[in-house]
Order: sequence, then structure tokens, then C-alpha cells
Amino acid sequence: MASGIDGKLIICIGRESGSGGRKIGMMLAEKLGVNCYARELISVAAENSGLCDEIIASHDERPRRSFLYSLVMDSYSVGYHAQMVDMPMDQKVFLAQYEAIKKLASESGCVFVGRCADYVLQDDPDMVSVFITASEEDKIQTVMETHSLDRAKAKDYIQKTDRRRSSYYNSYSDRRWGLASSYDLCLNRSALGFEGTAEAILAFARLKKRGIREPEKLTPEDTDE
Repeated sequence: MASGIDGKLIICIGRESGSGGRKIGMMLAEKLGVNCYARELISVAAENSGLCDEIIASHDERPRRSFLYSLVMDSYSVGYHAQMVDMPMDQKVFLAQYEAIKKLASESGCVFVGRCADYVLQDDPDMVSVFITASEEDKIQTVMETHSLDRAKAKDYIQKTDRRRSSYYNSYSDRRWGLASSYDLCLNRSALGFEGTAEAILAFARLKKRGIREPEKLTPEDTDE
């Protein structure tokens, strides 16, 4: 493999709005010769579950809704598993994406962007989890260019998107969104650029796949105590 990585590799990317996480995910997929799933996961989950694309899209990376809202939206559910008929719609959608992520990861290497994929695949030895951030200015400029927004609206977009992603991740996983200990690797795209960030992730993945670790023994001099 051109990347220098033997065997299957699954990269799960968490990202702040404007950090370029999806772009970096697509770059990694191209380098690895695999598929990248961000919003693309919607159609896969819909096909596997019987839920329509619109329903899954309306709940995509969104925190849990009220029970009343779920009951109303439940009337649009078609062809889904009978044992989940009493499950709120937002949980059905999460489970549909959960099963789609599991299925895709079992079939081949791939890159997932968001959707709690790192939590879903936490026991997979071939998985590397990454969180990508960037400087405030770089994030604002990226969102302004990507969504054709002025500066004030771009800042508001970033805040609302990150708040939504954080609530989604924190409510469905046993981890905290953006917290370093929740991931294998955290990177600042502003420090490395898009290409450099992608290469850093691949370099880390090579080391993890090879099982290279420093001895896990600390002396008193190594600690802050």
C-alpha cells in the first residue's frame, strides 16, 4: 500500500466546525485507496435500515429530541426492525448509523468523519481515532469561504455547529467531545496545514499498527507531583 500501512486501517475523525476535518478525511481516504463516509453514511444507513434518507438526515449528528417530537416523527418510519417499534426516532436513527458503521468497518478499511464512529468502533484494533481543531481565525475563514457567510454569521455558525456536535457525541457515547483523552490523537490543522495534518495522522497510524510503545513506567521526575 502506498501509505506504508499494512492491513486494514479505519480512521475515525472528530472535528471542530471549520477545522477542515471532512477535507482531511477525504485526503486520507484517497491516500489509502478507501472510502470516506461523512454525510455519505446517511444513504448507507437508510438502505440498510429501511428508514428514509430525509429522516436520517434530519437527525444526523443532532442531540436527542424531546419524547413528544420523537413520537410525531415516528409516524414516518417505514420498514424498520419490528423490535424497535417503540424506540424514539432519534435513537432509531442513531442505531441505524451505528449498524452501518459496524458493517462498513467489518468489510474494509475506511475513513469516518463524525457520527460517533470512534465510539462505535472503540474495540476494533484497526481503528485510529483523531480529533482535529484549528485556530479561531482559520476556522472562521474556512466557514466564510465554504458557506458564503460574512464574519459574524460564520462565528455564529461555528458556535452552533460545535454545540450540536458536542451534545450529540456526549449524549450517545461514554466520552466527552473534544477532550484529548477521548481520542488517540489530537491535531491542530493550523499548525500543519491540510496535507501536513493528513500525513501526521498516517504517521501515527503506522506506529500504532506496528505496536511501537514506550515502556509504561514513570519515575517521580516524569510527573508533576
